[in-house]
Amino acid sequence: MTVRRDFKEPARSRPDLLIGREELLSGAREQLVSGGSVLLHGPAGIGKSTVLRTLAAEYTGAAGTVLRCSATESESHLPFLALADLLGLVVDQVSGRLPAAQRTALESALTGRGESTLQRDGLALRLAVLSALRALAAKGPVLVVADDLQWLDPASAELLGFAARRLGDTPVQLLCAVRTEGQEYDRYLRALPPDSLAVRLNPLSRTQVSALLTHRGYTGLPRSTARDIHRTSGGNPLFALELGRALAENPTPPRPGEPLHVPTSLRALVLSRLDMLSNEARRTLLVASAGARPTLTLLHAAGRDNAEAETAQAAALGLLATEPEGPALRFAHPLISAALYAEAPARERRAVHAALSTAASDPIERARHLALATTGTDPEVAARLADAAAQARDRGAPSVAASLGLLAARHTPASAVPGPDERRLQAAEDAITAGETDLARDIAREVLTRVTVAADRVRAWMVVIESAGQALGDVDAVFPQALADAGEDPGLLALVHYQLAWRGLVVQGDFAEGREQAAHAAGLAARAGDRRTELLALAFQAQTETLMGHPDAPATIDRALREPQDPLVACHHNGPGLTRFRWLLMGDQLAEARATVTALLREVRRRGMVESEVHFLRLLAETELRSGHCGRALDLARESLRLARDSGIGEVASALLTSFAEAAGGDVDRALALAREAADHAEVDGDQMYVSRALAALGHAQLVAGDAPGAVRSLRRVRELESGLGITDPARGRWHGDLAEALVRTGETAEAQDLITVTREHALRLGREGVLAVLDRAEALVRAGRGEHVAALGQLTSAQDRLAKLGYGLEEARAAFALATLRTVPRPLGFPRTGGAVPGPTSYDEAARLFRRCRALPWLRQVEAATVPAPVEPVVAPSPALDALDGLASMERQVAALVMEGATNREIAGRLFISVKTVEATLTRVYRKLGIRSRVDIVRLAAGRRTS
Repeated sequence: MTVRRDFKEPARSRPDLLIGREELLSGAREQLVSGGSVLLHGPAGIGKSTVLRTLAAEYTGAAGTVLRCSATESESHLPFLALADLLGLVVDQVSGRLPAAQRTALESALTGRGESTLQRDGLALRLAVLSALRALAAKGPVLVVADDLQWLDPASAELLGFAARRLGDTPVQLLCAVRTEGQEYDRYLRALPPDSLAVRLNPLSRTQVSALLTHRGYTGLPRSTARDIHRTSGGNPLFALELGRALAENPTPPRPGEPLHVPTSLRALVLSRLDMLSNEARRTLLVASAGARPTLTLLHAAGRDNAEAETAQAAALGLLATEPEGPALRFAHPLISAALYAEAPARERRAVHAALSTAASDPIERARHLALATTGTDPEVAARLADAAAQARDRGAPSVAASLGLLAARHTPASAVPGPDERRLQAAEDAITAGETDLARDIAREVLTRVTVAADRVRAWMVVIESAGQALGDVDAVFPQALADAGEDPGLLALVHYQLAWRGLVVQGDFAEGREQAAHAAGLAARAGDRRTELLALAFQAQTETLMGHPDAPATIDRALREPQDPLVACHHNGPGLTRFRWLLMGDQLAEARATVTALLREVRRRGMVESEVHFLRLLAETELRSGHCGRALDLARESLRLARDSGIGEVASALLTSFAEAAGGDVDRALALAREAADHAEVDGDQMYVSRALAALGHAQLVAGDAPGAVRSLRRVRELESGLGITDPARGRWHGDLAEALVRTGETAEAQDLITVTREHALRLGREGVLAVLDRAEALVRAGRGEHVAALGQLTSAQDRLAKLGYGLEEARAAFALATLRTVPRPLGFPRTGGAVPGPTSYDEAARLFRRCRALPWLRQVEAATVPAPVEPVVAPSPALDALDGLASMERQVAALVMEGATNREIAGRLFISVKTVEATLTRVYRKLGIRSRVDIVRLAAGRRTS
């Protein structure tokens, strides 16, 4: 197929068409933009053809001619078939420019008339293909798109490779895809020009598989199911979609502990080699597929006497591989195990589980196999499963405990005590701990359709509320029902009023209401002897009082920390441990805060408390960020965000903290995107507290990016929201210094001073030394803006010293940067143009040293930009293009300047410490602002500037 077009910049396809391939696409795009060729490779189903189509669609417009072929296995024996697909429609355009011998050989190969072969017409045919491509390229750039190179007929592959190696500077590019199982792609590169880029497509992450399933319409899948799909598919997009389709079409889900249903299409794909196995070897593999971590010892204990020989036979067929570091057996792909299990009859599967129920060494594993080998209710089996769930819970495996609890409920007779629904509710609570909120909610909703006992109903309502996370507005109708079911029971009422405290804070945005409900819940729980709920309520009350600057906060914290303590509550992300951490962090005790949250994180990881792990990772990142350890903070924040997105817990909080970390030590554009994402999600959830925190992150990122007006808009709204929430402690968000600095940059020094004065009163009352030092730094900028440079220098020097003593490394570096700027520039950027030069050191070395120590790359780039002397240029006649260039933002000017020097996107990214994607986005803005279309136009603009 051939398409003729005029040359133009490639149009970008919608970014939501591909998931998890952004970095890969960026590298391939850069290679194509620079005139190079690309080979995509990876296993079947990994998405090569999808990426190929996307890139081809983007760059079709940039080529004068597009030649396409897509080979198939059934046609790979037909000589010259791929060549006919590529050149068949354009041969008439070029045949007249070929020598007679070449034209005859090419026409014979393409039409099948005559006896053309590589042996007979070898040189003429090879030269004919090369000449044809050169002739097409003389009219404009040529793009050759070839999918499934592994099925290309040998003759076409040889001709294409011959031409590709000899094209030189001819504007012909190849975009190809090939199926490979390992790294054996080198031989396919022979069909492409030298220096072609080989790009391997790797498996998708769990989050990306979930996004893919949602994008294709498989919505409403519990996260635990999405996790199973990811594990079974191995991250392969095709396999994941087929598994999702099978689940959507099969109304009966697998039992807890069983693999997913594998559709017939995938079974045929991965089990075609099973027919070559003996029946006994196949039975041995079935036992291995049912085991959690199969070993030869386990197979022997399960009655497979010839396990060594039978697994060796499977390994020789590529079905099984042995782990080199240990005795465990591993299937070549997880789908082989699942498909093998799905193929076996139910009776055979039960027999395998029965054998493993005595062969397995772990009691939890034995109980699981016993359940899967048993049909119907059995109180003894149910009791063993409940005991196994308790053991899993104690080991810190709540997800396993939830699965075992559901199995226990399935085998529990209706008249037993505890009953099946009680065991289901315990499983739901384990699922909440494991971060599987969708599963927990579904269990609780099902239980509520049957149970009538008030305690069980309230317990189920609490699971429904907990599973909503920050979106408490979505379950607003639950609270009246829970209160009605609680009746006059103080213990049950305490549970409901504790959740009402969260509703008051999150949905109503009313700290006073939240505090009142928490205090009431603590009193009810104390009457009922429920120490766990009492501690949670006291911790909540203490945190709200702290943020409100309430005088009772220290006393409430003391009550929350008194013995006896509940071990689970002590390390809970809403427990007294968190209250103590917040008090330390807001009180500038960074070392003690770090030790506290590190211990909490260690304990929740030991217990498998996923939601608490998400929050404590984020809080440790916040502590490191305040300490000026920007690299460490960024790593922790990104880890927290990954875990939050995998589990669907705490995504807004992790996204906004990661925004702060990116602005301090990573990519400012990513910081802006994350802050906007967090703000949008918080708005949808109706969570006013997190709306304000997300906007504080956005305002900070805008300030770092040089967008002072944007920072002012964002942070003014934060001020309004916090005033409405009743928050008076400035150590809660520490955004006040950023707003004051942004106001100075926009020339609104009077408002900046008013903000500093009001905030200072609260900080003095509460003893917030770190806040006071930052306010002094901001006030020094106000004074400098008014021309009081000597006073500003003194105040900045004092602020820097105090921030250093408190351990606020990044804030100290910012003060040093402000000092250097004030001493160097007579009228700092953004300040009113009054006053003269300030005597003193003019070096930015101290600020650069401090920012390097913090690994604060965005700030370090600002220092480096400030130290570059402005070039002295000849006066030239003004032109619209030059005026536009001078009007670019700082980052846009830097990128454009490097393009003028001939740097590639990857080189620009390396020199400016930004991503290639950021370079591409910046260039897009440059093109739009300058009214141009490509890098070539920037170079022409530079040439015009030099010759003007």
